[in-house]
Amino acid sequence: MQNPIFIGSEIYRHSTYGSKHPLAIPRVSTVMDLCRALGWINSENYRVSPRAKPGALHRFHTPDYIDALQAAERAQSVSDDVRSTYALGTLSNPVFPEMYRRPAIAAGGSMLGAELIRDGGIVYNPAGGTHHGLPHRANGFCYLNDPVLAILTLLRMGLDRIVYVDIDAHHCDGVEAAFQGLETVRMISIHEARRWPFTGKLDDDAGGAAFNLPVSRNLNDDEFGAILDQLILPAAEAFKPQALVLQCGADAVAEDPLSRLALSNNSHWKAVAALKGLAPRVLVLGGGGYNPWSVGRLWTGVWATLNDLDIPEVLEADAQAILDALTWNRAAGRNPPIHWLRTLRDAPNHGPIRPELKEDLRRLTARISQ
Repeated sequence: MQNPIFIGSEIYRHSTYGSKHPLAIPRVSTVMDLCRALGWINSENYRVSPRAKPGALHRFHTPDYIDALQAAERAQSVSDDVRSTYALGTLSNPVFPEMYRRPAIAAGGSMLGAELIRDGGIVYNPAGGTHHGLPHRANGFCYLNDPVLAILTLLRMGLDRIVYVDIDAHHCDGVEAAFQGLETVRMISIHEARRWPFTGKLDDDAGGAAFNLPVSRNLNDDEFGAILDQLILPAAEAFKPQALVLQCGADAVAEDPLSRLALSNNSHWKAVAALKGLAPRVLVLGGGGYNPWSVGRLWTGVWATLNDLDIPEVLEADAQAILDALTWNRAAGRNPPIHWLRTLRDAPNHGPIRPELKEDLRRLTARISQ
């Protein structure tokens, strides 16, 4: 089997949703820079992400929506009718110079990733994971839905057992809606309860296709370990997946401003390590994450985990310089803790497994063998 492939693009270095948007921060470019500084990506394992053509996007998104998205990028403005119809030009999905090209490149990367694992392998596209996008409108910072497009690419190859695991702090409403009731895709989503988009309730099985586990605030690493061992791994293994897609959103860590979960990045890396061997084809995507240091460090560690690389306890000076150069307009960014600047690994956040989580796991695991 070939070595894992990293998919990236320089567009993420020069593109932003706007200075006041949560996605004003650099994310993928930081991961690329850290991985290069650590000697972990090179010309052999790096691919430049292509821009998806409209025809490929039409496999999920409606032609009128794609036309509206392209027109909004050209005009750099939208009418009231376009805003209300397609949710473009909103606070969540604003008009910005690369509002079509950037998500189309992310989607192109995820579809390329699916194609690259046709005969087996592992591909990492940290720019992917935009799991809220709907066929006919933008939704939740997501103009397109690259996980859906990647899964559709795998289905077009003739695969009929695909597992999608989502550990973002926000529920994958767009992916669930796309594959509602489909027997060929099994979705497993762990997300914060009572958090936008307020979908993915415990008893919502998406017509039998999904395992949804909404979790309480302050989820700790030991609780996530129980979820991984008792739900995620058994539910994935029982499906005997030919391919596994993992959305590895970084907003479930303690320092993220858009959730109230309390994981360390060790939980994400543990999930990646456990899941990467469950299927012959594995595609790992990014997702949420709104603290530039925690996202960059977490997603860099994902790449190390996919390659069985040792994560250094203390970074060399050139890698530290990349983290030192980051800025963030939130209060936490004005005086970042030293571990954000000197190391990739967080201190583990141990804690008790709460009784309500044990009961929810019991209810969901009872469904696995059904």
